[in-house]
Amino acid sequence: MMGPIYVITDPHASLPVIEQARAAAQGGAALVQIRDKDISDFEFTALVKSLLPEMVAYGVQLIVNDRVDVAIATGAHGLHIGQGDGDVATIRQIMPQGMILGLSIETDAQAHRIPAGVDYIGAGPIRATATKPDHAHPIGFEGLAQITATARLPTYAIGGLGHGDAAATKAAGAIGMAVVSAVTRAPDPIAATRALVNEWTL
Repeated sequence: MMGPIYVITDPHASLPVIEQARAAAQGGAALVQIRDKDISDFEFTALVKSLLPEMVAYGVQLIVNDRVDVAIATGAHGLHIGQGDGDVATIRQIMPQGMILGLSIETDAQAHRIPAGVDYIGAGPIRATATKPDHAHPIGFEGLAQITATARLPTYAIGGLGHGDAAATKAAGAIGMAVVSAVTRAPDPIAATRALVNEWTL
């Protein structure tokens, strides 16, 4: 089941990635994505393997960013890829049955041509964000509403989101928010996650 709060780890935050994931899980996040472009596949695999039992215990789905081989080798719950990360049909074919596949969508044009086999999309960025300097042009909540209507798939809004954004995100048709800094750089990441969950359920 995909709940409303999706936390993506930030390797550049002061808190170690493994602690970010634990805090998100303890705070009630439904999904946690491990994202780190700089570590080796070996290190990434070890990290995911060590976290997986804990995430299962919390009822959290652990998602691997970009690295298909790592997702498959570790038995992670899912894989999230961007527009330039390979052919969706080929990736879906080698993924185990039941593994979730997410795809980043930045424009309405991309939303019109989502390949078969994608389970959910991450739409954005809603706002400019420092955690991904190479992001596409911000789409705002208006652009989000357009993408959710076009895609007709479960959609997580992403990009500069945090406390106070739940109502606008819901109104645009998304099933939840994917956040980075709002949790990973918060003074108390567990409390920050819990506050986001509570805000969504109000």
